Amino acid sequence: MGANAILPEHPGAEGDLAARLPESLTVNIQLPEMPQAAPVDEADMALSDIAIMPIFADGAGPATHSIDIITDPVELAEQDIVVDDAPVIVPLPGDDPQAEAAPTRRERLRGDTPRTAETASMLTAERMLDPKRNRKVAPEGFWQRGLYQGTFHLVNLGDSAKVRERKALDARIAKRLEGPTRFVPVLTRKGGVGKTTITTLLGMALADVRDDRVIAVDANPDRGTLAERVNKQTRSTVRDLVTHAPSIRDFSELSTHVSRDVTRLDVLASDTDPLLSEAFDENDYNVVADVAARYYSLVLTDCGTGIVHSVMRATLQRADSVVIVSGGSVDEARLASETLTWLEANNYGHLARNAIVALNTATQGTNLVKLDEIEAHFRSRVRDIVRIPYDPELAAGSVVRYSALKPFTRASARELAALVMDGLPSRRDA
Repeated sequence: MGANAILPEHPGAEGDLAARLPESLTVNIQLPEMPQAAPVDEADMALSDIAIMPIFADGAGPATHSIDIITDPVELAEQDIVVDDAPVIVPLPGDDPQAEAAPTRRERLRGDTPRTAETASMLTAERMLDPKRNRKVAPEGFWQRGLYQGTFHLVNLGDSAKVRERKALDARIAKRLEGPTRFVPVLTRKGGVGKTTITTLLGMALADVRDDRVIAVDANPDRGTLAERVNKQTRSTVRDLVTHAPSIRDFSELSTHVSRDVTRLDVLASDTDPLLSEAFDENDYNVVADVAARYYSLVLTDCGTGIVHSVMRATLQRADSVVIVSGGSVDEARLASETLTWLEANNYGHLARNAIVALNTATQGTNLVKLDEIEAHFRSRVRDIVRIPYDPELAAGSVVRYSALKPFTRASARELAALVMDGLPSRRDA
C-alpha cells in the first residue's frame, strides 16, 4: 500500500475515511523473489554436468552391476579406480604365440604324434613328393632307348630327330582352338581329282591326333560318296539330320546320324536318292552346320564338283580356310587355278591367299607333266601346297584304313592337316 494511506484508529472514523478517499486508487505490492525448485520427479531424472566414472561392485555377476556415481571433482581426482573383473579375450587358432609349433619333418619321419592339428594347406607338393625319385621319361628311338636302359636310366640322350619331328607335327595338328567351330571346305571345279579322298585323309589325320571332335559333312548335291570311305554305322543322311534337327538336344542323339571311323572321325552322308540330293540347298546346309557347330570343333565340308551350286555360298560364308584339290594333269591344274581366280573375283580373296592346295599325284597324266612347275605356280597364289602320293589303299575307292596307308601317304596327310591348322586362328570371337 502506498505511503499516503491513513488507516482509521477507531470504528467511528470509517465514514470520514471513505469520504476522504479518491475515486480511483492504485496499490503496488512487491513480494520477495523465491527460487523456483524443479519437481521431484524431474530432479530424479536429471543428469549431472560433471564427469562420472563407473565402478563395478564386488561380487557382481557378468550380467548386472552396481554403479557409484561420483560428482565431486576433488573426490573424482583422488579416487583410485580399480577394475577387478577385466575382460578375457580368447585368441584365435594360430594367433597364440605360446601355442606349440607344428611337428618338424624329422618328427614326422619318426612317426611322432603331431602336437597340434594340421590344416589342409600344409599338404603341399614339396612335402609329399620325394625329391630323390625323379620321374624320368624314357626317350624314343632305337639307340636312345637302348642306351637309356643299358645305363640303368642314368644316360638320357633324348628323343631321336625323327621322333622330335613327329611330336612337333603332332603339336601343330593338336593346336588348341578357342571360340566357335572352325569350318574348312574342300573345293574343286573338276570331278575325278580325288576331292572326297583328300577330305577323308584330312579328317582322319586331324581326328587321329586331336582330342576334340572332328566331322566331315558330305554336302555334294549330286550324290556324294564320302560315307563310303568309312565303315557305315547308320543309314541316316543330311536329309534326316535336317528333318530331326529341332529334336536333337545332346551329342548322343546326333551320333545316331553319323558314322565313326577308328580314328574318331565322324562322317555325315549325303542323300543317296538323286531327286532328294538335288533338293539339298543352302538353307539345309545352314541347318546341318548349326547343329554340327554345337558339338564339333572342326567341320570339314566335301563341297562336291563345281563351285556355283546352291550350297557353295553358304559354305564359303562360314569358311575359315579352304583346301583346293588339283590333279597332276594340265587341265586339272588349270581348273584348280581358275578356282582361286573365282574366289578372288567374288570377294573371297582372303580365302584364296590362305588356301592350301592338295596336289593329287595319283591321277592320270601325272607322269607326263612337270609337277615342280605346277607347285611353283600355286605357291605364288596360295599359302602352301602338299603332294598326295599314289596309294593302293586309296586307289580302290572303298573304305580307307588309315593304319594301312603307306608311311609316306600318312606323312603327307599329317602335313596337310598341320598346314590347315596353321592357317586357323587360335582364338576367335563368335
